[in-house]
Amino acid sequence: MQKHQVKTTPQIFINDEQIGGFSDLKVYFDGERDETSYRPIINIFGLTLLMALAITSTFVGTFDLAAIIQYFMAFSVCTLAALKLKDIESFSSGFLNYDLLAKRWVKYAYIYPYAEAFVGISMLAIAPLAPFAAPVALFIGIIGAISVFKAVYIEKGDLKCACVGGESNVPLGFISLTENLMMVAMGVWMLINLGIFNV
Repeated sequence: MQKHQVKTTPQIFINDEQIGGFSDLKVYFDGERDETSYRPIINIFGLTLLMALAITSTFVGTFDLAAIIQYFMAFSVCTLAALKLKDIESFSSGFLNYDLLAKRWVKYAYIYPYAEAFVGISMLAIAPLAPFAAPVALFIGIIGAISVFKAVYIEKGDLKCACVGGESNVPLGFISLTENLMMVAMGVWMLINLGIFNV
């Protein structure tokens, strides 16, 4: 890596010419680079917010802000987990580029989407599952936030986020950091509902 002054692997070579990573290979063959976009994540968060509003107004009877936030976070995390599970191999390949724990223990990249789904489902049924889900949410949220912060703001990496699955063009950055901080917030929320934290 030092020889070729690159920060990420794998690196592709053709006839001893360094091409780069997957995006660079695509440019080499197709002549065009995929543009990164926040559109997929904005669409997901917009849809899950509307779902939260609909469920809250129907079953709670009012637009209760606490309930809206709870359902929004739960639906968002479940949707993101489902997109990762759609092609877990592709997700894990992208995740390994920046997640600190997955780099050391590859199986974590395969565990993560299931853990994320468990946290989301637990937000919908706080009482029975929260004692188990809160520590999971805090753990994966903190590891994820540190990983993204290091990759983007310290190492200045130009990576794609695996948050909506491995084939996305969502850039790793503020939105990815927000997703992980939302996971931490979910863990704290569940602990508050269990009476462990008093606010």
